[in-house]
Amino acid sequence: MIEEVKERLKMFGYVFQNGDDLSVKFACEKVENTIKNDCNISEIPDGLMNVAVDMAAGEFFALKKVFEPSSLANIDLDEAVKQITEGDTTISFDGSTPEARLDGFIEYLKSYGREEFSCYRKIRW
Repeated sequence: MIEEVKERLKMFGYVFQNGDDLSVKFACEKVENTIKNDCNISEIPDGLMNVAVDMAAGEFFALKKVFEPSSLANIDLDEAVKQITEGDTTISFDGSTPEARLDGFIEYLKSYGREEFSCYRKIRW
């Protein structure tokens, strides 16, 4: 999953720096544990892999925003989609500041697809 997350981050325009491998690995492990614990499963199913990759990218960006905000300067959110509507859910990235757009984008990555967890959830006894 680590290589898929790196490719996804590159798609968003992120330029890798020294030390990013550990941050990507941490984000992947965090998301993997979240999915496994939430669904009560031992490995991430193929059907949740794209969700996991986006969640890990969101976790990575959240870490970078806190500890190295200047490293996110290459991400151009002006070209990003302003709004996504799927069914009765609408997510808007349009904020009054670049930081608000970045926050919305990070939250979208971290949360989009969580409703798919229920398809893979196992009952705990």
